[in-house]
Amino acid sequence: MKSADRPVDVLPAEKLAKTPGSADADAPTFLISETFVSRQGEGSLTGQSSVFLRTSGCNLRCWFCDTPYASWNPEGTRQTIDELLQLVSDADTSHVVLTGGEPLIASGIVQLVDRLREAGNHVTIETAGTVDPGVRCDLLSLSPKLRASTPDENEHPRWAKLHEQRRLPIHTMRTLIQSAEATQVKFVVDSADEMTEIDDVISQLRVSPEQVWLMPQGVSVQELDAAKPWLEPIAQSRGYHYCDRMHIRWYGNRRGT
Repeated sequence: MKSADRPVDVLPAEKLAKTPGSADADAPTFLISETFVSRQGEGSLTGQSSVFLRTSGCNLRCWFCDTPYASWNPEGTRQTIDELLQLVSDADTSHVVLTGGEPLIASGIVQLVDRLREAGNHVTIETAGTVDPGVRCDLLSLSPKLRASTPDENEHPRWAKLHEQRRLPIHTMRTLIQSAEATQVKFVVDSADEMTEIDDVISQLRVSPEQVWLMPQGVSVQELDAAKPWLEPIAQSRGYHYCDRMHIRWYGNRRGT
């Protein structure tokens, strides 16, 4: 097992770019913004050493997005399934986290997840749950987007409209939950005023309180510390988990963690 004291093996996508003629022209490729091995910082697997594969591209535009290089301004290089499988095989962990952006909009994602699981890996998918490509995973880490996530309609009128239309398809989310081996539902919470909406979404999703994690909106230790005194008691009073963002505490708000 690689050391958990710091993120290791940060692997820029450029280092994995395929050579001309090295892959089947019909094989799916994925726009990957970054890959790295680090500790999971959120949810039920906090502390677990994992390989993170971050796809680039998103069908939503949360105003607080902390990975704009995979959503608002997507970047990366194209990688094949075989290249990604080799990267995972070379890591000293069998836990894989597919994140984004929004990984479920990537063409070929079902094939990638199936291949990863067939190779003996535990696959977590971090998703907003807006589309269902027919994927099955070991842990669905579902993060429904609340009304407050919508960007300013004066600054981004087109994306504000699209985001609001797409952000909360309950039926799609329930189908994803039914297809996963296990599910955790994480909410980014900016205000206690959002709890009525959160409780309503949880009721519609038909998940139990122990599957729910409330996480403060914030990208600094100071913001996390300020939110914990009011958000943690709210979570506990409902039987939910309080979800810190430990990667920010361990490494700061930076890429490759």
